[in-house]
Formats: sequence, structure tokens, C-alpha cells
Amino acid sequence: MLVLASQSPRRAELLRQLQIPFSQLSTNVNEAVRDGEMPQDYVVRVARDKAEMGWRQAGHIDPVLGADTAVVSRNHILGKPQDQADFERMMGLLSGTTHQVMTAVALRNERGLKHRLVITEVSMKVLSKAEMDWYWQSGEPTDKAGGYGIQGLAGRFVTRIVGSYSAVVGLPLYETAELLREHNLL
Repeated sequence: MLVLASQSPRRAELLRQLQIPFSQLSTNVNEAVRDGEMPQDYVVRVARDKAEMGWRQAGHIDPVLGADTAVVSRNHILGKPQDQADFERMMGLLSGTTHQVMTAVALRNERGLKHRLVITEVSMKVLSKAEMDWYWQSGEPTDKAGGYGIQGLAGRFVTRIVGSYSAVVGLPLYETAELLREHNLL
């Protein structure tokens, strides 16, 4: 059985769409950005580390899927907001601009470790202070990379995406299915 190295309800919901049985486990990998690490290298490293750690935790038996998502503005990774001021800083960077959402997915099994990287362009409307306050007060942004969730209330701020919607939510379905097919898991 496949193991998803994530407790994310969004990733689990997306993986269910592939109609493959899986279990979930939590991994504790270092998600700090290393000095000089480029955003795409960062998300790939973290996804691979999650899959590798999950593989060890699962006893080297079941294939393990790891994933990581980063919101990137002007080549800077925007993490989860620390507080309202940090959230407002992030929204100020994203408001009225196009940014990137990078999601890497990695599969670890007895044949080794493979990954895919998906980069999606997301454009956001110009946000007013009132909209930012309303969204912060909803409670939704506190646990979201970049301070927003496209699948939730913030979807109303997104004017356009170019690329994979499911990757922006947290798991690129097409690329995940490709990895699973390559390993005869789908």
C-alpha cells in the first residue's frame, strides 16, 4: 500500500482522486531554507527528504510519496505567516502581481527515489486593506504557505492561473499519477 508522508488533509483529498489506497504518516524534516538555496531546489529537496524519511519510518516496505509546496514572489519563498503583520507583508508582495507556486512530489520505493517539479503561475488582483483584514480574520491564512489557500476563501482574489491547479493546492495530480504509473502503482 502507498504511504503519503503528510498529514495534510488537502494532499490526502487530492490523492484520493487517483483512487489508490494509501495510509498517512507524519515526517519531521528540516524545512528551513538553506543559504543560497534556490526555491525550486528547496521544494525538491524537502519533498525528497519527506519521501526518504517516510520510507525509513515505514520500514522500507511500502512505497512512500512526499510533497512540498512553496509560494515564490520575486524569487523569495513565502512561508506560513507568523502573525498578522507578516501576513500583510506577504499579501502586499502578492497583491496585483503574478507569482509562482512550486510543488515537488517524490516517490521512494525499493527502486530508488524519483521526483517531479511543477511550477504554476498565479495572478492575484490588487487587494485592499479591508480585503486583507477580512481574509486574516477568517483564520484561513494562518497555516498556508504564502498566506493563502486558492481552494478556499482566497480563490476570489486569484484572477488567473497558468499551470496545475492541483499543484497550487498541494499535490500535482498528473505528475503524481505519472510517478505511480512508472512504478506500477496505478
